Amino acid sequence: MSGKVADRGVPAGLLETRGAVRGVDGHVTACAASRDSRRFAFATGEGDVVLAAREDFGDAAAWQVRTVHDGAILSLAPDAAPGGFLTGGDDCALRRVGADGAVTDLARGRRWIEHVASWSDGKSGVIAFAAGKQVELRDAAGTRTLKVLEHPSTVSGIVFDAKGKRIAASHYNGASLWFVHAKVDTPRRLDWKGSHTGIAIHPGGEALVTAMQENDLHGWRLSDGHNMRMSGYPAKVQSMAFSRTGKWLVTGGADSVVMWPFFGGGPMGKPPSELAGLPGVICRRVACHPVHEIVAAGFADGTILLEDAAAQRVLPVRGGGGGAVSALAFSPDGSALGFGTEDGQIGIVDLASK
Repeated sequence: MSGKVADRGVPAGLLETRGAVRGVDGHVTACAASRDSRRFAFATGEGDVVLAAREDFGDAAAWQVRTVHDGAILSLAPDAAPGGFLTGGDDCALRRVGADGAVTDLARGRRWIEHVASWSDGKSGVIAFAAGKQVELRDAAGTRTLKVLEHPSTVSGIVFDAKGKRIAASHYNGASLWFVHAKVDTPRRLDWKGSHTGIAIHPGGEALVTAMQENDLHGWRLSDGHNMRMSGYPAKVQSMAFSRTGKWLVTGGADSVVMWPFFGGGPMGKPPSELAGLPGVICRRVACHPVHEIVAAGFADGTILLEDAAAQRVLPVRGGGGGAVSALAFSPDGSALGFGTEDGQIGIVDLASK
C-alpha cells in the first residue's frame, strides 16, 4: 500500500474553510448533484430530501427540507431535466423533485423502487427505474413508458452507458445489457454465478463490472465477453466508479482506495494501485472528479479525503469521529463535493477557485 495516512485522527480540512454541514433525521441514503450543477440533494431513511441551491452551499440553515416518501428513500438520481432529481422509495413510488422543490408523482407500483437512473445529452433523455425483476424505461418527462425489461431475478443495480444507447442491469448470476432504442428487446446476458450487488460501465463502453457478495468484483470485456475477476478485498465493495478517462476503476472495500488499471491489457494479470487510506478503517464510498484525476474517498469512521491519483497527494476534507460515510458525489462541473453519513450528517464543500 502506498502512503497511508499515518494517524487515525485526520486533521480537519476543507469542510471547515470551504464547506457547510448540517444534521438531519435518519441516516443519509444517497446524495446527488443536478445536471446543471446548481443544486445538491440528500436523501434520508426517513423519507426526506434536503435541497441545497448553489447560492446557499455555504449556508446550511438555508437548505430546504421536503418530505417526499412515506418511508425510506432507497434511490436518488439527477433528473433528465437540468435542475431536478428522481427518487424511489419503499413506499413503491417514483417521484420527481423539481428545481423549485415541487414534488410530483411519476409512478406507483407494488414493489420497492430500489434503483433509479437517468441519461440526457441536453436535447433528449431517458429515465429508468427498477422494481423487483423489472426495469422500466420512460421518456424524459417521466410520463410515457417506452418499454419494460424483464430479468431473471431481482435487479440490484442499473446504469446507462455514456451515450445513453445501452442500459445494463445486475442481478443474480450476472448482468444483462439492453439497447435502449431496440425494436426487439433481446438482452445480452453476461453470466457469472453468484450474487451481484452493484454495477458500473466503462465510459468508453469497453467493459462492465459488478460488485459481488463475496468481497470480489467481476467484469466482462464487452468486445468479446472475456471474464475479469478482481479480488483480495477484506470487505464487500459498496462503491466503485470509473475515472473520467476510464483509465482506472476506483473502488472501496479496503483500508485504502483500490484502483484497477483498464489500460495496457489490464486489469487481467495486473495488480491494482492503491491510494492513501486509514489503517484498519474501511473505505465505504468513492467518487471520481469529472474534470481532473482526483478521487474523493469516504471512510467508515466519517473521514473524507481528496486524493490526487497522479501526484499521490492527499487533502483532508473532513476528519473522523462520526458515522460512516454513506453518500458522496461531485457536481458535474467539479466545483463542489457533497456527502452524507449514517449518523445523519450532510455537507457540501465548495471546490471552486477563489
